[in-house]
Amino acid sequence: MDIKERLGKTKYDVDKNYAHISVDESICAKCPHHFCVMACPAQCYTLQDEKLVFQYEDCVECGTCSVACDQGSVTWHYPKAGKGVIYKFG
Repeated sequence: MDIKERLGKTKYDVDKNYAHISVDESICAKCPHHFCVMACPAQCYTLQDEKLVFQYEDCVECGTCSVACDQGSVTWHYPKAGKGVIYKFG
């Protein structure tokens, strides 16, 4: 099973009122490499017409984007209690 199939089985309780990740688009516009696009396993970051597009709803809460971004654009917090990704073990 590839990563897309595995992520497709992951459940989310998305908090529509609070994005646990914020991205400063003005910083992203100047970024020469967009490491977040390459690093995010859930592909929450994409480039469309050379502009960074971000959607937090599919985030697996690994924090990789905040580590990969060397421009200081990504601010990452844990989702509020009871929200976010729901892992099922077994």
